[in-house]
Amino acid sequence: MSLKNFITSKVFFKQVVIALIIIVIVVFLLLQWLDFTTNHGDKIPVPDLRKMTLTKAGEALEGQDLEYVVLDTVDFRAEYPPYTIVEQDPLPKVDVKEGRKIYVKVNAGGYSALRLPDLIQKTYRQAVPTLKAMGLEEGTKTYIPYLAKDVVLEMRQNGKKLKAGDKVMKASKIDLVLGDGKTGYQDAADTLTNTNKNTETKEDDN
Repeated sequence: MSLKNFITSKVFFKQVVIALIIIVIVVFLLLQWLDFTTNHGDKIPVPDLRKMTLTKAGEALEGQDLEYVVLDTVDFRAEYPPYTIVEQDPLPKVDVKEGRKIYVKVNAGGYSALRLPDLIQKTYRQAVPTLKAMGLEEGTKTYIPYLAKDVVLEMRQNGKKLKAGDKVMKASKIDLVLGDGKTGYQDAADTLTNTNKNTETKEDDN
């Protein structure tokens, strides 16, 4: 039988039909297997883990066949309780599949200690950004007679005089004693000396 006669014969068409049926069956079974193994359509909304301890988060995820992985401990954030979750990925309410890992970041237990920078003789405009860059806050401003205006003469916290290198807690407020620019060199020196003596006397009395 010639090739032309074979292609146009009933036997050839019968074999083509059988081959197509086999292909369709194989594709269908393959899709069913993929659907089963990948849990296609079986989605779980991620719970909101923020402000939860790791223990509570583990309990919340366990019932949904999810688990958490701690990525890092972040600097203390006052709006979150200590040692609770502050960030998560995926975000809450995002649909995921069973067995998905939820990556979390945990709040530190409290503010860390910092060493106070040297702000003496710096201008007020220089001092405030330096404080903020280190995670500290500007407290009250006090002016005393001094030849240069808005120059930092002292740093204080709760009435106590501080010096560069002293340890303070992050987010602390640092009070600044500034010059008012209304006096001469000698008057400024005398004023600053008297201010220090008065402060030391108060601290001794306490």
